[in-house]
Amino acid sequence: MTAVSTRVDRWLWSVRLAKTRPDAAAACRGGHVRINDRLAKPSSLVSPGDEVRALIGSTARIVVVTRVIQKRVGAADAVTCYLDRTPAPPPVSAVPVAARDRGSGRPTKRERRVLDKWRAGLR
Repeated sequence: MTAVSTRVDRWLWSVRLAKTRPDAAAACRGGHVRINDRLAKPSSLVSPGDEVRALIGSTARIVVVTRVIQKRVGAADAVTCYLDRTPAPPPVSAVPVAARDRGSGRPTKRERRVLDKWRAGLR
């Protein structure tokens, strides 16, 4: 029998978005979980079609509920319970690093001043 709705803390834990159920409940109590743009308590109900925005730990996720489950399932089954709408993280640009020839020793006073000026321009 498939459930129509369940508690959001249980659902976050069962689809493996939160490592433990207390972590999911703490995120709800801290105001880090929203269901359809409304703050969610741990006992708030989630049903298919709801959009859940959760910040658990340092990971922000935006998912749309497709299936409600009550118990924790394997990772392959868990991903079928939601559609991930989380935007891709911005690309990390490579910061150029001042390269020195191997074995050239410590930088001279002049080279160090040039490096300091270059580093100050990056900040």
